[in-house]
Amino acid sequence: MGVAALGFTRDRALSAALILAGLALAGGPGPQALEPVPTVATPAVPSHDAEVRPTAASDAQAWLESLQAFRRGREESLRSPDGWMALVGLHWLEPGEHSLGSDEANAVRLAVGPARLGRIELLPEAMSVRLVLAEGARVLRDGAEVASRELLILADKTETPTRVDFEGGSLGLIERGGRYALRVRSPEAPTLRAFKGLNWFPPAPRFVTEARFEAHPPGQTIPIVNVLGQIEPTPNPGRLVFELEGATHTLEALGDPGDSLFLIFADRSNRRESYGAGRFLYTDKVVDGRVLLDFNRAINPPCAYTEYSTCPLPPPENRLRALVSAGEARYGHSADVPAS
Repeated sequence: MGVAALGFTRDRALSAALILAGLALAGGPGPQALEPVPTVATPAVPSHDAEVRPTAASDAQAWLESLQAFRRGREESLRSPDGWMALVGLHWLEPGEHSLGSDEANAVRLAVGPARLGRIELLPEAMSVRLVLAEGARVLRDGAEVASRELLILADKTETPTRVDFEGGSLGLIERGGRYALRVRSPEAPTLRAFKGLNWFPPAPRFVTEARFEAHPPGQTIPIVNVLGQIEPTPNPGRLVFELEGATHTLEALGDPGDSLFLIFADRSNRRESYGAGRFLYTDKVVDGRVLLDFNRAINPPCAYTEYSTCPLPPPENRLRALVSAGEARYGHSADVPAS
C-alpha cells in the first residue's frame, strides 16, 4: 500500500519524513527484525489549529504506523501457502509428452503429490500445456472439480493463468524468454516451515524523497536480464530523477505511471547488508509529473528466499551510487546471489 492510498498528500508524507528525521527510532544503523511501533509525542497546539489540520507529529506517527503495517503484510504474504516460500520445484519443459508425478520413474518428477499425476504435453503456440490425468488422480482447476481427465493449463503471461491443486501441493505454468516451466508449491515446503521472519533496516526518513518523472517516447522498452541469463524487452515508460544522500540519482522505471511504477535497483548496501542481486520498489501512480519514493519499502526479490524463481536483475542504469540502508535487509536463511 502506498502513501497516497493512506490518504497522504506528497507534502504531508515529506513533512512526516522531516519530522522523523530528528527522532531517535528503534535500533542502530544496521538491519533489525520488525519492532513494535514506538510512541511519538504530539506537541501541544491551539485547539482551533488541531481542528483544521493534523500536527506534524501525528503525520510522522501515521507514516511510521503505515510502514510497520506494510512490513507485517509483507511477512504475512511470505508465510502464505501461495507465497514464494512455498515453492518446491521449477521444471523446465521440452517439446513432446512427458509423465508427471512424484515417483522417480516420471520424466517430470515432482517433490510432492501423487506418484502418478498424469502426462503433460507442451503447447507453446497456445502458451499452455495439456495435462491428461492418470487413472484415479484428482485435481482442482482454479478451485473447481475437473470432470474430464484432460485439461489445459495456461501460462502466467496469458489473461487467465491456470492453477492446478492436487494432494500435497499445486502447480502453474510460467513462460520466460520463450521457454516454459511448471512451478510447484506445497504448504509443507522446507523454506516455508523454516521461515522465521524478515530482517529490516530501522525506519529511516532520509530515504523518503520526491522524484520527477521524465517520460520516454511511447512504446520504449529496456532489456531486463533475469537470473537465468534470459533477456526480456520490458516496457520502460520513463525515468525518475531524485535527490538522495546529497546527490542526484536516476532510475529507469517499469510499469504504468497511471497506476504504479516498478523499480529494480542496486545500491552500495548489496551483498553485505542487503540482498546481493538488488531489490524491488513499487510506487504509487505519478501525479503531475511527480511521485514519492520511500526506500523504507524496498523489498527483496523472490530469489532471496528460493532457488525456484526467475528474478529480474537491475539494469545497468539502475545501480545507485548511494548506500541505501533502508527497507528489507539481507535474508538470514538463504545463499546470496552475486550481482551481475
